[in-house]
Amino acid sequence: MRKIVFAFLVVSLAFSMSSCRRQDDDVVNIGAIFPLSGPVAFFGLESRDGALLAVERINAAGGLLGRQINLIAEDDQNIPEQTINAFMSLTTRDNVELIVGSSTSGATMAIGTLAQQMGVVLISPSATNIHVTDAGNFVFRACFIDSFQGIVGAEFAFYNLGSRRAGVLFDQGADYNTGLANAFRAHFEYLGGQVVSFEAYMTGDVDFNAQITRMAATNPDLVFLPNFFNDVHLQIMQLRGQGVNVPLLGGDGWGGLTGLIGAEGENTFWSGAFAADTTDPMGADFVRAFEARFNRPASQFAALGYTAMSILAEGIRSSGSFDAPAVRDAMARVDGQFVTGHLRFDERRNPIKGAAILQIVNRNGVMTDVYYTTINPR
Repeated sequence: MRKIVFAFLVVSLAFSMSSCRRQDDDVVNIGAIFPLSGPVAFFGLESRDGALLAVERINAAGGLLGRQINLIAEDDQNIPEQTINAFMSLTTRDNVELIVGSSTSGATMAIGTLAQQMGVVLISPSATNIHVTDAGNFVFRACFIDSFQGIVGAEFAFYNLGSRRAGVLFDQGADYNTGLANAFRAHFEYLGGQVVSFEAYMTGDVDFNAQITRMAATNPDLVFLPNFFNDVHLQIMQLRGQGVNVPLLGGDGWGGLTGLIGAEGENTFWSGAFAADTTDPMGADFVRAFEARFNRPASQFAALGYTAMSILAEGIRSSGSFDAPAVRDAMARVDGQFVTGHLRFDERRNPIKGAAILQIVNRNGVMTDVYYTTINPR
């Protein structure tokens, strides 16, 4: 009972403090919450820098509504409790009403209800779980949802790669992984394929050989790995080590994988929100600007961070206001071109957009993500 009362007092304090928010006449604070340290820091650092580049370019062009943007970034380490702490700090200490973040579904869902209750606009660059926006109409995302990625993977496997017998290996302790795994299985079987092996593991496992042995015995012609890159590089090595040399396929959690694998990573594909070798003028301009600013290639997470910040900025411009409800309403009406492609929102504030399929190829000894094709919503 004491915990419930304490939680009520925390939210009540947040409401009272948020009602007294003030912003400087020349500067407006916008918050960012990302995993800037920990196992998935790559996601957060990339998205933060993408959002920062968007802010710097906006400010260089005169700002928004005559005011400069001050981006305040907090590290949640991909720990939901830390995400809540970061959210409370931004909204009470820094008077923030607009937030970009977090990177993963679990962390973002930890603050969705708070954002809705407190009237804070929240847009995640890369939280793909279908339930992320369930909290209410203040919560948006810039990425496609898990079910779409699972469908994309199934269609690519069935039609483009000719797979009919797929194996799946997934982390059953993570919403992202299980969401993709279940969506892939359902749609692959709907298309007429057979999931011959559906193997699970627990978060933190590093030895997948038992699951791979059972999977290999079912003779799959493709393996779907809807997991994060820090697990996938081990899974690829162990799959190849057991002689499973069929095509491997994953979702956007593979972003950053090329830095961890060698030649064993050939004949692998993944769905992502952005291809760095895009020829789209807006996307190519972003890639050049990001590399010039940060002296490294632009990843899909950088592009998603830039896109999320750009959507927020478009909501501010269109509404002519920094008031969160006005920005929210304008964001819901967004329908335009961004660095990750054309985007509009459905009634649940999920983007309607295509997914890029990237292939990992060996270019002179360097494993590289290369654009392969685009799978569009049906």
